[in-house]
Amino acid sequence: MHHQLFAEHALLPDGWAQDVLLQWNVQGQWQAIQAGLAAGPQVPRATGPVLPGMPNLHSHAFQRAMAGLTEYRSHTQDSFWSWRALMYQFAAQLGPAQLEAIATALYVEMLESGFTSVCEFHYLHHDAKGQAYADAAEMSLALLRAAQRTGMGMTLLPVFYQTSGFGGSAPSQGQRRFLHSTEAMLRLLERLRPACDAQSARLGLAPHSLRAVTPESLHEVLAGLKALDASAPIHIHIAEQTAEVDACLAWSGQRPVAWLLDHAPVDARWCLVHATHMDAHEYQRAAGSGAVAGLCPTTEANLGDGIFEFKTWQNHQGAWGIGSDSHIAVNPAEDLMLLEYSQRLSLRQRNVAANERQPDVAQALWQGAVAGGARAAARPIAGLAVGQQADFIVLDAHHPALAGLSPEQMLASHVFASSRQSAVTQVWSGGQRVVQEGRHALHSEAMAELVQARHDLLKT
Repeated sequence: MHHQLFAEHALLPDGWAQDVLLQWNVQGQWQAIQAGLAAGPQVPRATGPVLPGMPNLHSHAFQRAMAGLTEYRSHTQDSFWSWRALMYQFAAQLGPAQLEAIATALYVEMLESGFTSVCEFHYLHHDAKGQAYADAAEMSLALLRAAQRTGMGMTLLPVFYQTSGFGGSAPSQGQRRFLHSTEAMLRLLERLRPACDAQSARLGLAPHSLRAVTPESLHEVLAGLKALDASAPIHIHIAEQTAEVDACLAWSGQRPVAWLLDHAPVDARWCLVHATHMDAHEYQRAAGSGAVAGLCPTTEANLGDGIFEFKTWQNHQGAWGIGSDSHIAVNPAEDLMLLEYSQRLSLRQRNVAANERQPDVAQALWQGAVAGGARAAARPIAGLAVGQQADFIVLDAHHPALAGLSPEQMLASHVFASSRQSAVTQVWSGGQRVVQEGRHALHSEAMAELVQARHDLLKT
C-alpha cells in the first residue's frame, strides 16, 4: 500500500521541482517521487512547498529546561566555563521522569519547527550521587520513550566521560553523573542496542571531548564500538573554546583537531561538534577526512564561543549540519540564519553560503544541512529521494511572510524573514503526520509537563 501527496512545488536533492507526486510505503520510506504530473482527483494536495525534514545533529535535551536562565553576569568576564558551572548545578538535580518530560516537550518543539530527527548527545547517565541506576540505561531509555511518543527520529549517542582535563586529571563533583569505565560504557551500548532497534533509532557513541577521555580509553572504546557496530556514528565536542585549544597545545604540542586526526580513525562516521577554532591545515585535513562539522550557531553565539570559518570549510568541500545544542533556540531556520549572518559580520560580505552551483542562499543552507545532518545521524534521512525516509515538512503558502511568492522566495523568507513566526504548517516523520496546522497533537500536554518539571527543579 502506498501513501501519497501531491505538491505543486517540492525541494528535491537536485533542486526545486513542479507538480510532484510523492509516494511512500507503510514502513515510511519513499517509494516513488515523480515530477511534472497532473494531480489525481483522489490524491491529497500539500498546502505549500514541500521541504525535506531537517536533522538536528547535536542536542543535550535536559538543557532545554534551563534555556534563558543563565543570562546574568556571575563573573567579571563570563564565558562557556562559568556557564558550565551553572549547568552542572542544574544537572545534579534531574531525575528520569523529569528528563523524559523535558525531552518530550523539546521534541514537540523541534518537530513543530521542522526538525524531524535528533542526535542526542547524552551524558546524564547516573543518579544524583553518581551511582548507576538499577537499570544502567534508565536515563537513556527516558530519551527513547520521549522520541517514540512524539514521533521524533533518534540517533542516541551515549557519552563516554572519564576525566576533567587533558592528561587524565580527576573528574569534578559536578561530573559525577557522567562517568563510565570503558567496560561499563560498552555494556551500556550492548544494553541499548535492542531498545534502539525496536523503534528504528540509531545507536552510536560520543566520546565527550579530548578533555574527558584519555588516549588509551579512546582507543579501547572505539575498538569495542567497532566490534559492536563498525558503521556506528561517532560524535565528539572539539575545539569549541580557545582555552581548550591552549590546554591541548600545552598537553600534547598539537591543536585538538590535529591531535584527533593523528590519533583516531576519523572518517565519514564522525561528527566534529563545533570545531570552531581550527587553523588552515586543520580545516583542510578535517574536511578531507569526510567528517561532518556539527555547527550550533545559536548556542555558540550564546556561549561566546567564536565563529566557525564556514567559507573556508566550503572551499574544502566539507560536510556540515546544524544542531540546537543547549536549545537557547529551537528552530532550524533561526540557526541557518545565524550561521549566515555570523559569516557576514565576520567577513563583511553578503550571501556567503551561496556557491557557484547554488546561488540561492536559503536553498544552499537547507540542502547542505540536510545532507550533512543525515550523515551525522547515520540514518536514511537525506531528503526527498527514493529509499530515504519520508521525513518532510510543508510550508504555509498563506503565511504573511510567504504569501504570493515563488517557492524559492518562500524558503528564503522562511529562513530570513519570518520574524520568529514559524511558517511550518505540517510535518511528517517516517511517513506519519506529526504536526498539523503548526501544532503537534501533544503540544499542550507536553508543554505543561515541561513547565512543571522546570518548576520542580528550580524549587529544589
